Amino acid sequence: MDRATYNNGRAAYNTGTAGRLRLTLHAKRGDKPLVSEPRREGSPNSVRAVKGMNDVLPSEVGRWHRIEAAFRRAMEWLGYREVRTPYVEPTPLFVRAIGETTDVVEKEMYSFSHHDEPLTLRPEGTAGIARAYVEHKIYNEEPITRWYYLGPMFRAERPQRGRYRQFSQLGAECFGDAGPGCDAEMIDSLVDFLRDIGIASPEVFINSIGSGDTRARYKQALVAKFVPVKDKLSAESQRRLVTNPLRILDSKNPVDRELVQDAPKVLDFLSDEDRAHWDALRRHLDALGTPYQIDTRLVRGLDYYGRTLFEIKGAYDKLGAGSTLIGGGRYDSMITELGGPQVPAIGFAAGIERLLIASEIQVPTSVVDVLVAPIGEEAFNAALVLGRDIRRVGIRCEVDTRKASIKALLRRANTLGARIALIVGERELRDGVVEMKDLAEHMQERVARADIVTRVATHVAMPFVAHKRAP
Repeated sequence: MDRATYNNGRAAYNTGTAGRLRLTLHAKRGDKPLVSEPRREGSPNSVRAVKGMNDVLPSEVGRWHRIEAAFRRAMEWLGYREVRTPYVEPTPLFVRAIGETTDVVEKEMYSFSHHDEPLTLRPEGTAGIARAYVEHKIYNEEPITRWYYLGPMFRAERPQRGRYRQFSQLGAECFGDAGPGCDAEMIDSLVDFLRDIGIASPEVFINSIGSGDTRARYKQALVAKFVPVKDKLSAESQRRLVTNPLRILDSKNPVDRELVQDAPKVLDFLSDEDRAHWDALRRHLDALGTPYQIDTRLVRGLDYYGRTLFEIKGAYDKLGAGSTLIGGGRYDSMITELGGPQVPAIGFAAGIERLLIASEIQVPTSVVDVLVAPIGEEAFNAALVLGRDIRRVGIRCEVDTRKASIKALLRRANTLGARIALIVGERELRDGVVEMKDLAEHMQERVARADIVTRVATHVAMPFVAHKRAP
């Protein structure tokens, strides 16, 4: 068996006994494959989706469409335009942009090597969009750039409710505006978006971790605080004490959280410029009437953030401890680090799966408005033409050509949620009519073929009125 192992991304390629090429991906620190290998031919067990990577079936996708449409509308009202970037990016992009010591880069990336080029399935959207902004020199074309995105991301973490190895994310980035008015506008619009998709009482949490000088002084204060109690910290926080002390504040370990309670607060270390930015942010939110809470332990999980940080939480009864719906913040140095000029930026992201759990949004179950039911093969051509004519006026219509019985055809019409069933058989063809059944009103009539499209359009547009039976 041939085997080539690449250090970058820890991807192992091997050829099985059937001669097929298989790719096994590992998380950067993992020691188990994170992609299930295909079952052998002849196995009685069926092939299943990879753990943590889920199918979205037609019965579920309607709610996805509603949330995606609401997000597009909210962003476009703010002047954002959609951008689409590749699912695969160079691994060094994420190391530089996100931070080498972050959990995402250290533990959660699906990385591999192809022809000695280190590549990674994107674990988040901001780095790729910033790369596109720099690569295409968008900063030369306009002073402010507002982009939004939707699409799949990939992280090799333990699947749990609302957190998956392949997950869908929506987000936006604003380049060229140093805020804080931009920051406040973004936060306020996201509260409206969450309400629009049926999340009743979103709560906004904000913090500022300042710019470079503020963070340097604050990190020194954290090191001075935690070094004397280093032995009490978890192993992960002891490591972070060396690599990134700010992340200790984000620890979920109960002992760490207890030690963090009396840690210095970053707001006490803000420079004059950072303080002015922070005060202005709060004034703008107050003017917009956007309620917020100050959370001095809010640091987020990525190294590129500076100054404004925010999280919007809600649906605690559905999401429990993992109640963060949207998270974001300012990253004013990333464009420079990726080879561009000094351009301030702010962005946010949200997992669509988590929004679906939190949202009360509902969608109609109807698949089509009209089912055309041909009776007998001689009616098929007429039925196909009729279905096309109905669709051309903007009405959803399916033609069932299974040669099924009239009972089975009407049962399918009900299953699809059709308002109208149109029956075309030998007698209808001879008489130049179509039998129309209004399944909602329980009404039936024969309509001339020349008039049927107009009559169907009228019935589909009519609201359904439930009639009470006479006593």
